[in-house]
Amino acid sequence: MKWITREKIKVDRVACPWLIKKFVDRHADFVFLPHDTNWTKISDGIVFDVPNCELGHHGEDVSFNSILKKYRLTDPALVLLGEIVRAADSQPCNPHPAGEGLRWIAGGFGALELSDLEILEREFVVYDALYAECKRRVSRR
Repeated sequence: MKWITREKIKVDRVACPWLIKKFVDRHADFVFLPHDTNWTKISDGIVFDVPNCELGHHGEDVSFNSILKKYRLTDPALVLLGEIVRAADSQPCNPHPAGEGLRWIAGGFGALELSDLEILEREFVVYDALYAECKRRVSRR
């Protein structure tokens, strides 16, 4: 399936492709379009993390949280990772403290002047490691 979002990816638009590839659609192809795209006209793929879409921001939830809900992904480690992504990508009332570090990492990748696909390729390992740490922490609860 083709998954479509805005170009110049950062936190949520890296976390979502990682989540999609690992837990929703391992054969996913990602397309990054300009911010001024008319998202309502797209019918040949699944749109995410764009204004007014199902798999976007809703209240304090970011797109990562919307994907967790839509695809009924209830793994406690993914839920914890979603809290961190939310804290890094938005301004929730009670942000997870790890969010600030993730925001810094995303900013650093953006400063490397890589293409969106290159950022995904390089940053997926960051999300693999963060997910492993989330699994370790929830197993201690």
